Amino acid sequence: MSIIQTQNLTKTFDTSVAVDHINFSVESGEIFGFLGPNGAGKTTTIKMLTTLLYPSEGSASIAGYDILHQRANVREHIGVVFQEPALDTELTGRENLDFHARMYGLTPEIRKKRIIEVLTLVDLIDKKDVLVKHYSGGMKRRLEISRGLMHSPTVLFLDEPTLGLDAQTRRAIWDYIKTLNKEKRTTIFLTTHYMDEADFLCDRIGIIDHGKIMVIDTVDALKKSVGHDVITLSCSDNVALQHRLEKESWVSNITPHDSFLTVGVERGEEKIPNIFDIARTINIRISSIDVRKPTLDDVFLHYTGRSMREQNTEIPGKKPTKSSGFHLRRSK
Repeated sequence: MSIIQTQNLTKTFDTSVAVDHINFSVESGEIFGFLGPNGAGKTTTIKMLTTLLYPSEGSASIAGYDILHQRANVREHIGVVFQEPALDTELTGRENLDFHARMYGLTPEIRKKRIIEVLTLVDLIDKKDVLVKHYSGGMKRRLEISRGLMHSPTVLFLDEPTLGLDAQTRRAIWDYIKTLNKEKRTTIFLTTHYMDEADFLCDRIGIIDHGKIMVIDTVDALKKSVGHDVITLSCSDNVALQHRLEKESWVSNITPHDSFLTVGVERGEEKIPNIFDIARTINIRISSIDVRKPTLDDVFLHYTGRSMREQNTEIPGKKPTKSSGFHLRRSK
């Protein structure tokens, strides 16, 4: 069953097309990764799905509710953890959750029960009465996630949930995300710049670039789409070698980049001598070459022409996105 469904969803700003007639669905209970370079349309798509922006064309539904005509219903069924912090640091963890729950109209009895449940889930129950200004960065992110779960959302949107955290804390948050997905069957829509995070968490991944969906598939299928092994090489004439290798039946795909080529093949170690022989026959000198199993970064590179590592996770001079909780208040 599709819990998120889009139909030609589009957003334009003046003459610029930020999201261009995209169609995709997210199944109930899955963790769906939404990846793309900076400016590809990820944030605009999320804002439309969470009713913070009106589409210019097309439509979408969340849990069967239309994002244009049933906005209050959509908001009742979603939780959002924004990239920018949205906690009141002068309140305790418990007070932050209680305030959020009040905006959704939860009764005192339900609020008390849910606060204990979500704080236990993210291992913050012992810190419930500590002011948030005394929390570590990892504790704040865990509290943000627990706040997004207070009203038992059908879909939880996580925008860069571990950005800027240390490796140990990131892994702990991964475990919390996996747990709530498995035990609560919460559908999760995730954006991230960390390929290892997407690889570990996601059931399926969609890649967007220039406002268009480039590909959607399972993690394993995406890796296989760039070849069973990936050979990366630099040489004296990349263009000439590319044209020659494209004639070989054992080359499943080949992608040119600024200063190197990536070649998808089976049994990569066996093909390296072949590549050297071919290069020698056309007087091309290979300066570097290596072979490895494909990664999600290879997938990203293949479909967007850029490595995710080349993308800045924090854009200098970019103003923080306002993410006040009033956008998602429950309509009376």
